[in-house]
Amino acid sequence: MNMHKSTKVLVLGACASFLLLADVSTDAPLGLTLAREAAAIVGRPATPMSVAGVARRTTVAVAATTTVAATSAAAASSAAAASTAQQQQAVAQQQQAVAQQQAATAKQQQAVAQQQAAQAAGSPPVGTVAQALPAGCTSEAKGGVEYYRCGSVYYRAAFQGNNLVYVTVAQP
Repeated sequence: MNMHKSTKVLVLGACASFLLLADVSTDAPLGLTLAREAAAIVGRPATPMSVAGVARRTTVAVAATTTVAATSAAAASSAAAASTAQQQQAVAQQQQAVAQQQAATAKQQQAVAQQQAAQAAGSPPVGTVAQALPAGCTSEAKGGVEYYRCGSVYYRAAFQGNNLVYVTVAQP
């Protein structure tokens, strides 16, 4: 008959991070020996190494990662679309500004061409609008009004919108 008494006791580790199943024996030092057979119960959902617990945690982690990735992709896509729309709007504004500038330049060139044609033909007709005075004009005041005499043609300053122009007038 074996005189050695053995009782199985569950001992909780100091860190509470592991469990130790030990045999309490009167023959062993401190009365503890390691268990001779594995006594872990694997398969219960609450145990760290259970198949069900691992599967549950893996599924939750994968679902969370997929949700975060999908949300990030959607946010990046909408940010890219907004950026593209802003760039297209800026390009459209630049093109509009260039078109307005080209129209103003064409208008000025047309006025200069008219003025040069009038000078080449002699005197421009009364009421002709010039954007600038020809070279060599002198200022003359008559009846409290200032006229500009350029050869035999007289001009009077006027505003056309916000622009200063010169209109040909009959000799004062």
